[in-house]
Amino acid sequence: MSIKIIGAGFPRTGTTTLKQSLEMLGFNHVYHMKELLVNPHNLHYWKTLSETGDTDWDGLYKGYDATVDFPGYPWYKEHMKRYPDAKVILTVRDFEAWYKSVDSTVFRAGPQTPGEKLKMMGKLLFSSRARNVVKCIKFFKKTFFAGEMSGQFEDKAHAKKVWENHLAEVKNYVPKEKLLVYDVRDGWAPLCKFLGVDEPSEELPHLNKKENFKQMLPKLMKGEMA
Repeated sequence: MSIKIIGAGFPRTGTTTLKQSLEMLGFNHVYHMKELLVNPHNLHYWKTLSETGDTDWDGLYKGYDATVDFPGYPWYKEHMKRYPDAKVILTVRDFEAWYKSVDSTVFRAGPQTPGEKLKMMGKLLFSSRARNVVKCIKFFKKTFFAGEMSGQFEDKAHAKKVWENHLAEVKNYVPKEKLLVYDVRDGWAPLCKFLGVDEPSEELPHLNKKENFKQMLPKLMKGEMA
């Protein structure tokens, strides 16, 4: 099996919707941050990729046809080298809406109040799984907020510059015939045309809105796909 779709868009740009949409179109299991949180023992594949630019691709993507969101997108170039026939989808949305979404969800992932922190300490003490999930979240925060955003996400002007630079880089790097710049609000038409498949009769699913993020995270912590 081989990865056929590489997602190059930032988190919170409709990547969960894209994952579900691709699976509805027949792509067998699409990798996403949720997959890592449910299977945190696979973090080593991503750490190796982060440190060396390479990894055990066959072990990582056994059973998968596509990858979107984090942890795949920061290494979209390495993915393209490994899977030269794959197409690339760059998910986009309005910057202001994206920034607000990230700020209210993944930027604040994890315990915030003293009570929540105490409760989490109890979980970590007795659950190796919870400890491994926290390692995955820390890997994301290190890669995205400390790395991509240089620790300056709260400076909106800086975040916007990083956002714009990423979009420009992907558009410049990926051959035009292999790239779809995609806003999930545009529905099935551009996605299906790009992939050369028929549009489903069902509406395109719009998932993982910020209001259900807090309900989703505890399920993923327990190993349940939300």
